[in-house]
Amino acid sequence: MSRIGLKPLEIPEGVDVHLDGNTITVKGPKGELTRNFNQDMKINIEDNILTVERPSDHKEYRQLHGTTRSMIANMVEGVHKEFEKALEITGVGYRAQKQGDKVVVNAGYSHPVEIEPVEGIEIDVPQNTRVTVKGIDKELVGAVAAKIRAIRPPEPYKGKGISYENEYVRRKEGKTAK
Repeated sequence: MSRIGLKPLEIPEGVDVHLDGNTITVKGPKGELTRNFNQDMKINIEDNILTVERPSDHKEYRQLHGTTRSMIANMVEGVHKEFEKALEITGVGYRAQKQGDKVVVNAGYSHPVEIEPVEGIEIDVPQNTRVTVKGIDKELVGAVAAKIRAIRPPEPYKGKGISYENEYVRRKEGKTAK
């Protein structure tokens, strides 16, 4: 049984949810998101409370039930508050800087790596060792943050590289002499 799928979703003030068949459009103070969902899932909106129901207990519908409700909840939260991921750059000479709308990352390669933000995503560099990714689409924010982290993932011996804020990097011991 999907406990998340059964939870009713309260729509906050200032957020407008429009249902058109299996397409949901969510408008809020931060922007607008549209997404298509499985037409078998029954989505109901009554008195600013959204519920998702499945047609039967088949495995496919049980899988979609909680996922559909979570995706709609993320859309509502994104247009209401906005999502943010922070990355930390650790290492001697490793840094990031903003040039126009691009972000240039020096991470120990022979050349700097340039990152252009995707539409709907804002990349900010408050310090040269910190990068923040903001946007209303949670999936897109996570994908862009993962792309930046993939430039130089943290290594286990010295901890150098690009990691998420509060990410635990498991450290290893180096070689020891006999």
